[in-house]
Amino acid sequence: MEKLHFQFLGLTVEKISIFYGIFLIIFGIFISLVSNSNSLTSYIPTFFGLPIYIFGYLSIRYPEKKKLFMHIIVLIGFIVFLGGLDFLRGYPDFFENFWADISKLTLLISGLIFTYINIQSFIYIRKNR
Repeated sequence: MEKLHFQFLGLTVEKISIFYGIFLIIFGIFISLVSNSNSLTSYIPTFFGLPIYIFGYLSIRYPEKKKLFMHIIVLIGFIVFLGGLDFLRGYPDFFENFWADISKLTLLISGLIFTYINIQSFIYIRKNR
């Protein structure tokens, strides 16, 4: 019997979105506190995590709108990845601003993985229609 929903590590992409959103929210707050940053930009992961969390929750709560919500989520996840690419701009002086670069690198890697998982989900759904 085939699975009805795409899963990664036993979780649906909706639940992964909720966990990823929570991760980004907490990470942004953590980075801001640890770095003693007075800048709003240190909260960028939090700003992206909040809508990912909200739309992840809404995709579970309103399954008839799941397609729309998940497309919004993958778009935000891709923007997270693109924002993380700013890390590469620091070449060759990576980690000159340690906490900012840790944040950018985290966005780059996690955004790439999150976007990849969502795209795999879309492919799975399309193949199993």
